[in-house]
Amino acid sequence: RNAGAAVTVNSTSQTYPVDRWSCTGQATDGVYTAQQSTDAPAGFVNSIKITVTTADSSIGATQTYSMRQRVEGSNIADLGWGTVNAQSVTISFRVKSSLTGTFGAAIFNSAGDRCYPFSYAINSANTWETKTVTIAGDTTGTWLTTTDIGLQLNFSLGAGSTYLGTAGAWTSTLGVGVTGQVNLIGTLNATWYVTGIQLEKGTVATPFEYLDYRDWET
Repeated sequence: RNAGAAVTVNSTSQTYPVDRWSCTGQATDGVYTAQQSTDAPAGFVNSIKITVTTADSSIGATQTYSMRQRVEGSNIADLGWGTVNAQSVTISFRVKSSLTGTFGAAIFNSAGDRCYPFSYAINSANTWETKTVTIAGDTTGTWLTTTDIGLQLNFSLGAGSTYLGTAGAWTSTLGVGVTGQVNLIGTLNATWYVTGIQLEKGTVATPFEYLDYRDWET
């Protein structure tokens, strides 16, 4: 998608820089671009690159800037979320940014009434780092197992207080990031890259699963 060309995100509508991953922002205030980049860590060919082109250093309480993937319910049916048999999941990814500090992300359901905010630290600027987060399965709430949205994995690029929560606990309030997080959108020309994102059942991050292109297409 887009053949590596940058797309401008200046709307609350979903904008896709690459397949499956969408970006959202605001119609006013901050603006950023998103694109496929050949800057990637060993073992990977590409990444998603975010670049802030208009900073928003005073984010409104209800404003959000995000990159996310909506996972079809049929692909999470085996997790058993919303039941006593809910399974833990582990998220692993490679990330780098021109900024350092605590960044925020979250998993939430289609209704937005079950949410798990989590944080990850970027320790060194402009350096690829591997992050791993394990989340205990949610035993309550409604998690669709149909062809509708099962869960959403959201990386926050900036958010106001209404949509920030405490990291590391399930909540019935929608959040896209964590309280005290670094808001990338607040710094002009700031960059953030991510690749190798893997969400899998269990409490251990396994090596990234490289699928044959034909299998990925199906």
